[in-house]
Amino acid sequence: MRRLIYLHGFRSGPQSIKAQQLRSHLAIRGRASELWCEQLPPSPQQAMALVESVVLAAQAAGARVSLAGSSLGGFYALHLAEKHGLRAVLINPAVLAPMALVDYVGEHTHLYTGEPFRFGPDDVDALRALEPQAVTRPERYLVLLETGDEVLDWWQAVLKMRGANMVIHAGGDHSLRSFADELPRLDAFLQADG
Repeated sequence: MRRLIYLHGFRSGPQSIKAQQLRSHLAIRGRASELWCEQLPPSPQQAMALVESVVLAAQAAGARVSLAGSSLGGFYALHLAEKHGLRAVLINPAVLAPMALVDYVGEHTHLYTGEPFRFGPDDVDALRALEPQAVTRPERYLVLLETGDEVLDWWQAVLKMRGANMVIHAGGDHSLRSFADELPRLDAFLQADG
């Protein structure tokens, strides 16, 4: 039994194009039930409490858990993979999320639900507390990047994730335009042993 946990980015949700593409990829293969992809709370502490409970419940049920995360979700996936020794795919990840999101302190609206939320200085501090000091066993990671990312500096991920499996596409943008083409690679990587 497998459980793939997909973690969306800041202001995003399970309605995102990447989440829909991943859901469709698994459904076509008769594996839709493997995917957990839910709306994460805007609070990093609440988001991690929710996802931790999903990881632990899946492991208790005997599932082999893996992670995929985009942008802030990539940061969360990195934290959880380090904490639990899981394989993870990081998609244009915000590997330095506390630094990247300090400029986003304030009022925001979810892109898909339209719900307002506040992201405060305490949330930036919570992200700092989640930041891994080092990446252990980088071979557990597949990092998908596009050099045209207009939100995050893709080179930060290259430096942070040295030794990881990396696919870097020239051009593109923060949404990772090449994501649909990379789904077979993502799937094969997460199903591999190790």
